[in-house]
Amino acid sequence: MAPEAAPRPTRAELRVAAREQSRAQRRDAAKAATRTALLRVALPSVAALGVAAAAAFTVQGEADQQRAQAAGRIPEQTTAGAADNAEAQHAEAAQAAQQALAAAGAAQASRGDARQPLTGTQAGADPAGQTAAQATTTDQAPPERPRIVMPVAQHGLGEVFGAAGTHWAKRHTGIDFPVDGGTAVMAVTDGTVRTQWNPSYGYMTILKMADGTEAWYCHLRSYKIRKGTVKAGDVIAFVGSSGNSTGPHLHFEIRPADGGAPVDPLPWFLAQGLDPR
Repeated sequence: MAPEAAPRPTRAELRVAAREQSRAQRRDAAKAATRTALLRVALPSVAALGVAAAAAFTVQGEADQQRAQAAGRIPEQTTAGAADNAEAQHAEAAQAAQQALAAAGAAQASRGDARQPLTGTQAGADPAGQTAAQATTTDQAPPERPRIVMPVAQHGLGEVFGAAGTHWAKRHTGIDFPVDGGTAVMAVTDGTVRTQWNPSYGYMTILKMADGTEAWYCHLRSYKIRKGTVKAGDVIAFVGSSGNSTGPHLHFEIRPADGGAPVDPLPWFLAQGLDPR
């Protein structure tokens, strides 16, 4: 017995199938646009990917329903309700996708804003760190040692250079610092020292400078350094009243390198920026 032939669809069913096919084409176009937008954005968001998958599943389900309707297997009322439901689901999926994209964009902007202060700090770290290191090095650098110092810490002069008196054969050949016995006597500059005794000058120390100029320290009580190299400010002896002296004081002379007569020490000190008066 031959199988029965399938009934031919009516004109109403054909019109419904045509309308559904047109709707399916529009939905396919919307689906393609949605997929293109998602691919261009390419956000690594699990939420966005999940929404896109749900939208694709909904569209695929709609396509299956449309094919079934075209074949006449689903009643028209059921198909219309399902189509309306599918459209609502599609709209919700599209809105959720837009919200997810907006949230992802805001999150990326927030991360970018959070990185900006860090980038700025790192960019300025090297110059700020170099500047601090240089300032520390400058602060810790030892001060420049003076080239010339006073022979005693106390200022004030007694007898000056060239003064006349019964204590000298002709004129006073130096300047006197009236300080207490035992006062420390210092090297006025770098050089080498030697010591000796003189009936007039008593115990004396002679400091020879680099250019040959000599500084004489006279009427000393004792020596701290008898011979050797010294630096400006080193304690080399102690004030006394030895030799032709009427009381404790330091007699200080400057002798030129050529061995000539002593010169006034006061202008020599003043030329170095020191005033012993």
